[in-house]
Amino acid sequence: MKKDIPEKLEPSLVEEAYGRIHEVIIKTSLRLNKTLSARFGATIYLKREDLQPVRSYKVRGAYNRISLLTPQERKKGVVCASAGNHAQGVAFSCAKLGIKGYIYMPKNTPRQKVNRVQALGEKWITLTLVGDNFDEAYKNARAFCDKSRKTFIHPFDDLQVIAGQGTIGIEILDQLGRSPDYVLVPIGGGGLISGLGSYLKFKDERIQVVGVEPVGAPSMAESLKAGKVVTLPKVDTFVDGVAVKTVGVHTFAIAKHIIDTMLLVPEGKVCQEMISLYQNDGLVTEPAGALSVAGLEQMKDKIKGKVVVCIVSGGNNDISRYTEVIERSLVYQGLKHYFVIEFSQRPGALRTYLNDVLGPTDDITFFEYVKKNNREHGPALVGIELAQKRDFEPLLKRMDKVGLTYELLKNDSPVFRFLM
Repeated sequence: MKKDIPEKLEPSLVEEAYGRIHEVIIKTSLRLNKTLSARFGATIYLKREDLQPVRSYKVRGAYNRISLLTPQERKKGVVCASAGNHAQGVAFSCAKLGIKGYIYMPKNTPRQKVNRVQALGEKWITLTLVGDNFDEAYKNARAFCDKSRKTFIHPFDDLQVIAGQGTIGIEILDQLGRSPDYVLVPIGGGGLISGLGSYLKFKDERIQVVGVEPVGAPSMAESLKAGKVVTLPKVDTFVDGVAVKTVGVHTFAIAKHIIDTMLLVPEGKVCQEMISLYQNDGLVTEPAGALSVAGLEQMKDKIKGKVVVCIVSGGNNDISRYTEVIERSLVYQGLKHYFVIEFSQRPGALRTYLNDVLGPTDDITFFEYVKKNNREHGPALVGIELAQKRDFEPLLKRMDKVGLTYELLKNDSPVFRFLM
């Protein structure tokens, strides 16, 4: 690690940041969640950063950093790259402070986030969609920034951005009136956990800081394992708010000293918790926003009887994504399966399947078949939803009993990925 990269964040930076931003942001609620508390035998609070004006915590760091610009820097304007939420924080800050902003986002950013950036920034921002992920958008933004000599507002790898995110810790301790035993924090580039974790550890080193990443984007976990910042060859962009190939140099230097536990959560589990939060509590979270709650299952033995805070980091979810969210949740729970089945082309073959193979609560949700007149058998693509996970093995046994030739599609199958 380079000597000029600090390995700790001074708490004074966080307190000074709060002095700058507290009149602009919302002091978001810290709500006891009775459903989760009963489920895990703990006292579980949700820190509702989805209630910010930009529906995520990112406004804290963005506003703090931009408010520190010199008059000359303000005149030139700022540049940022973002998967969505940081862009909204920058757009909001630019409009509030009257500063021109140039924002770069991946082309696959959910439309809801793109529309929100434009609405928040109004006449003060210029938005460019480029690349297939954050890292590609970042490269383009940096190239433009270097050429135009404007100020780059990094989404996470900047001490003042980190300090801004750390202000959540001030609110948690004030609202709770005591130290939590555990704090679960989603990780993308590491800005939130390095700022929040640093402040909480400074106030009480007994607080356990738990980092949560999706299985498909474990950039901090891999960096901690290697003892240095590593770049992932690819990431799953479903949990788009944390789909980062490379964590920050500053964030890693700080986070490696304050993270007590790292969790990797399957994307399907995230979807399951998104649905649960909506059905039980009316919370509309984005995938990254539900990530910390999705990590509770892996901590269930440690958190019993403890006070736990989960950071609900954002609520910028496009409602059109819920079809995929539900599908991924069902697959993760073992309630949805896809098969390629060779059906005899004799009349009544499908009826045999319906009568002799499907259980009373099994449901065909997808069926694609094209009859070939010159063949004895023809493949059909079939999706089956089960009422309970335990119904799966009996289904396979009945398929074997009637002599069907079939293939269960695995998660890494191209056809399975096409369907998802």
